[in-house]
Amino acid sequence: MYWAKSQLATVRPVAIPLARIRGHGEVVRPGTHVAIESFPRCGSSFAVAAFRLAQEPRAVRIAHHTHMPAQVMEAARLGIPVIVLLRAPGDAVLSHVIYRPALSIEDSLRGYVRFYEPLRSVRHAFVIGMFDEVVEDFGLVIDRLNARFGTRFARFIPDRKNLERLAHEIEMDYRSRATSDEELERTIPWPSEAREQVKHELRTRYGLAPTTLRRRAESAFADLLP
Repeated sequence: MYWAKSQLATVRPVAIPLARIRGHGEVVRPGTHVAIESFPRCGSSFAVAAFRLAQEPRAVRIAHHTHMPAQVMEAARLGIPVIVLLRAPGDAVLSHVIYRPALSIEDSLRGYVRFYEPLRSVRHAFVIGMFDEVVEDFGLVIDRLNARFGTRFARFIPDRKNLERLAHEIEMDYRSRATSDEELERTIPWPSEAREQVKHELRTRYGLAPTTLRRRAESAFADLLP
């Protein structure tokens, strides 16, 4: 199932209508102000919440969380500003496998490649937000967006008040969807000693994934660096 979805996610005329039917994430459409997309576990929840908070009291329509390259391609076709979030493949894949234990490391690596490789062809149509930038000073990414697209979005200020509000909103969202404390611990996007231990144990398995596949992921990552 994951294989099929990640394959279809690259085919814009098919993926966009299917995403609207599935209701997963917010799909880009005329009138969308900005799209924020990425492979899973690259800071999407924080970035979307921070962007929305920074624009208050203005309400902005954000396309997000489809995790499809087709979403970026559709936004490019419509001329909508786009932020693509980028995280090193090893960290992103291991975090993804912890989030979705049924996936193998190889499956997740293929998903990473299928998300980022097609974006090379529309590299002119988006700016990159590195994972560390997103969590440390997302205002830098908004500055980059404004410079690239001539927009005037307000920058996010990572002060204590804003960070506490985001932490509360994101935790409430994940709690509302988790079916157990174990699932919440595994999925909520905050630093966790337990997850770091699991990630450490998975790194050996990541090193045993097909070399060609790891090299493709590293190449796509390098090609998209800002």
